[in-house]
Amino acid sequence: MSKIGFAIIGCGNIAPFHAEAIRDTEGAELVAVCDKEADRAAGLAEKFPAEVYTDFSELLKRDDVDVVNICLPSGLHEPLTIQAANAGKHVMVEKPLDITLEKCDRIIAVCKKNTVKLATIFPARFTRGPAAIKNAMSQGRFGTLTLADVAVKWFRTQEYYDSVDWRGTWDFDGGGALMNQSIHYIDMLQDIMGPVESVSAYCSTRVRNMEAEDTAVALLRFKNGALGTITGTTVAYPGLDARVGIHGENGSAILEGETLVTWAFKESTEEDRELKSGMSETRSSGASDPTKNIKSSGHQLQVEDMVAAINEDREPMVSGESGRKAVEIICAIYQSARNRGETVCL
Repeated sequence: MSKIGFAIIGCGNIAPFHAEAIRDTEGAELVAVCDKEADRAAGLAEKFPAEVYTDFSELLKRDDVDVVNICLPSGLHEPLTIQAANAGKHVMVEKPLDITLEKCDRIIAVCKKNTVKLATIFPARFTRGPAAIKNAMSQGRFGTLTLADVAVKWFRTQEYYDSVDWRGTWDFDGGGALMNQSIHYIDMLQDIMGPVESVSAYCSTRVRNMEAEDTAVALLRFKNGALGTITGTTVAYPGLDARVGIHGENGSAILEGETLVTWAFKESTEEDRELKSGMSETRSSGASDPTKNIKSSGHQLQVEDMVAAINEDREPMVSGESGRKAVEIICAIYQSARNRGETVCL
């Protein structure tokens, strides 16, 4: 079976992790990279050999490009994804799918029209902890769910926001601490807990010179009746591990980064001790530096899934519709915050 050809558009900080994931995936091959700055594209191609383009339209003419990985600022995802889909290419889009529900819906519709696969990059879903929690959830081990919470207390300097002109802007980043950083764990929360029914929230720009929020809190009601909270900031020095907690009448599970720090149920199983010991040495990423401790393993699992989805003609595990859900929650939080904490129903 011939290899699936991948191309990357946008050769900034996240692109090398995509390139490494493609390189390490059996049945995948990186054939082209594209960036409006030729030197940046060439720099990526030096490390991960591929043809260099500055014109995306020319790249899309290649018959050996089957999948395009979109690694551009969030507010630019829609036009490039639609262009790729109209050229008959499958698409993997870095989080968020885009920054508004209208843009997300246009992306999803065009990919369906062109019968191409669409995946949203959320590598945190593929780590061991969330999978174990979802498995326990499916077995009913938590009993009646009561509380679920996310706390992303990270740190970004002013220099981080000043280094490129789109960070922390509404038009291109789609928001601040929630849409750019906390979205990984908001997605994880909804994937585990199911749909959110309503939110009430406050956002603030306390420290950084930026358009969007550097601090936010939200109250949630899930459709299953459980309550929840989301706390997100990029000005909590020195940057702490993100924390996700799931609680019910019969059990609790808490992740800090990728480390399972609490795994307690009324009825234990033989696998519980093995699971806890296996999680003890994993470390989180991104708390104080957007590239520190980041591994390409989660991206690789998603690339592997895309290759399998194409070969098996099925939807990717994190489809466009699935990736849209976190954007919907965050947009509802922003709407509530603009109206002084009013309840917004999803």
